[in-house]
Amino acid sequence: MKDETINPLEDTESAAAIAYAEERRANIRTFVRTSPDYYISNFDRVGASARFTPTFNAMAGLFGPIWFGARGLWSWALSFLIIEALAFVQIARGLFGDLAADAMARISSIEGTLELRRQQLAAAIESGSDRVDAFQRAVDGLEANIGGIRAEAEALAAEGPTIALTGFIILVIVKAVQSTVANWALEARFSDWLSNKSIRSGLPVSQIVFSSVFMVVMVAVAMVHYSFPGRFDLLSAFPTEPDIRLVSIDGVEAFFNWAVVNGDAFFDGITYGIRLILDALELIFVSTPWIVIASLIILLTWLTAGVRIAIYSGAFLAYMGLLGFWEKAMTTLALLGTAACLSIVIGIPLGMFAARRPRFYRFIQPIMDFMQTMPAFVFMIPVIAFFGTGKPAAVVTTMIFGGTPVVRLTVLGLRGVPDSVREAAISFGANKWYLLTKVDLPLASPSIRAGINQTIMLSLAMVVVASLIGAKGLGEDVLEALQYANVGQGILAGFSILFCAMILDRIVQGQKN
Repeated sequence: MKDETINPLEDTESAAAIAYAEERRANIRTFVRTSPDYYISNFDRVGASARFTPTFNAMAGLFGPIWFGARGLWSWALSFLIIEALAFVQIARGLFGDLAADAMARISSIEGTLELRRQQLAAAIESGSDRVDAFQRAVDGLEANIGGIRAEAEALAAEGPTIALTGFIILVIVKAVQSTVANWALEARFSDWLSNKSIRSGLPVSQIVFSSVFMVVMVAVAMVHYSFPGRFDLLSAFPTEPDIRLVSIDGVEAFFNWAVVNGDAFFDGITYGIRLILDALELIFVSTPWIVIASLIILLTWLTAGVRIAIYSGAFLAYMGLLGFWEKAMTTLALLGTAACLSIVIGIPLGMFAARRPRFYRFIQPIMDFMQTMPAFVFMIPVIAFFGTGKPAAVVTTMIFGGTPVVRLTVLGLRGVPDSVREAAISFGANKWYLLTKVDLPLASPSIRAGINQTIMLSLAMVVVASLIGAKGLGEDVLEALQYANVGQGILAGFSILFCAMILDRIVQGQKN
């Protein structure tokens, strides 16, 4: 006789599985709002495998980007919108578009010239000029050109059905893809919604309307523009007002004139401070006998970065000396050292201050984005206005471009310190200074060192650009090589700049290998 004793553990597990399944179904109903049974079935199929599971969603295929946008899947919606717009544009161009419009415009332009040449030919024949043959050849050439363009226009017009068919094939393919991936993409959003209920769910009417209007307008505008090129000026060119630009230029110039006049003492003070540091470093690097500087640099790299880096530094210095770049390399090293050291001295404390003050960091983030993304030649304009040309202006330009990574990575490193470690230190009586110097900074040091490295490398990238506003050094050699296509000089001077940056980076980071 079989033992029919019920295992309590198995019964409990079965009940838990049933409860989980019921809870999942209830969550799916809440999330999708429409056709819950359909989505429960398909979500179970998709969730049963870690791989992509194709299913078929007719509504997603029919409405395409509108369905994805209404469901909140905007990354999918915009991608499909671009492809569908291309398909509809091809269909509209093939069926209704004036494919020969550009060719006919070229013919109209040439016909004006042809008429002029015919008049010149007639006048030459009437006057018996010796240029009759030249005018006749010009007329014949233009007529042949018009004939060729007209044949091209006829060929383009005949391609309309092919273009429309291509668009239709693209549309069918993208609709099939939309139908296949819709449930898989929505199930992924459902999984995110389970852990974060603030994610929008269901199909709100406002989202349906917005998605529909947005998609239809975008596709319609694209179809009209490409099907009837040049017909609507508003679609071809942004409406501009020259007076706005002129007023803006006057306003910017007035602001900078006011700043230069009223901030003269302030900018002179900054220039004086930079000049002091730069002159001191140039005095050390350039005026001191080379054997002393080379020995000090090799010793310093040995103490901070180890024997191997000291050997490399010696080789780098020998390279620069033997090729005649020593004085310019030392000038560049002074310029790099001034810009990098000022960026680090300002950037690390600023990052430490911003790391625990989110509002302040949010305030300075757009400023750092501007500093890092604005082309160097643009912010050189106000720098020259405030500081003139020369080495101080070059240092300021280099600091603007290269000073942001050390701030960002200092903030990142300090925010990455585990709260549990900080709480443990506080529980043992650590004060703020001890917490900063013995806990936060040591744990954040890899990120801070990476920021220092990036600041030095970006400062290196500005050496050649800074030479345009009077900075001496190796940048001049590279700039001269660019002007006269002197490949050898440019490459050799470029390696010298690289070696200067590597030496400075190893000394500043101070990490033995």
